[in-house]
Amino acid sequence: MNNPAAAIGGTVLLLLAAGGVGWFLLPGSQDTETSSAPLPVPPVPPRLEESARYEQCLAMLPDDPRGAAGFAEAWTDGGEGAAHCGALAEVALGEEETGADHLEHLAAASHTAAPARAVVFGQAAQAWLMAGNAARAFGAGSAALALTPDDPDRLIEHAVAATALERFQGAVDDLTHALDIDANRPDALVLRAAAWRHLNRLGLARDDVDRAIAIDPDNAEALLERGILRQRRNDAAGARADWKRAIELDPDSATADLAEQNLSLLEAGPAQR
Repeated sequence: MNNPAAAIGGTVLLLLAAGGVGWFLLPGSQDTETSSAPLPVPPVPPRLEESARYEQCLAMLPDDPRGAAGFAEAWTDGGEGAAHCGALAEVALGEEETGADHLEHLAAASHTAAPARAVVFGQAAQAWLMAGNAARAFGAGSAALALTPDDPDRLIEHAVAATALERFQGAVDDLTHALDIDANRPDALVLRAAAWRHLNRLGLARDDVDRAIAIDPDNAEALLERGILRQRRNDAAGARADWKRAIELDPDSATADLAEQNLSLLEAGPAQR
């Protein structure tokens, strides 16, 4: 899995992925930092090894993670391929912390090329976020960046972990680097907009979210964030329109859930926020 926002919030994640991201409701609402989409889908190349059995095991993950776990366990001579598939299966089966630990150790011990190891460190970072351990996610993301410092996906994963730790300036730095490499990443723009917002740089936040929507007008995460920014400017009608559109675009997502909560708080009025 090489895409953080598809695993972590859904614009692009993994994850993270990839996304993607944690979002915040209106002032006074409950904490809403969250990761939504499941991590374990078959990762794109580079692989830790090349074998038909490895591909077969990875292909089982989305629909039959328990079968993938059994396949990996029975594959006694599978080496890194079996270990990788087994760790991803653990995450899919709800053992996020165990799977994250196994992924991180596998990436550290692997003798394969740096890009493949960085992908596995990135998967570990996403799994640690799913387990609620942002500090370990940040460490795994840092290890990934040490191997591939100019990979936008790894930079975005690291920024997600930094955001979860409320290291918003660090997240901005990572995302600016990612956007210097690939300016047309709406996931990075939306994440940076949220970080700017937390730094109270609302003009920069609006610029980024507007750029994201210009690239992808039907980006639910961007509309969620623009709605938050509009509400901050007391534009209740604009916020309401953005959140309703986000729900319409992705009704069964965590993004839609957050938009629904924001709408409920908006309708309740200031006394309930």
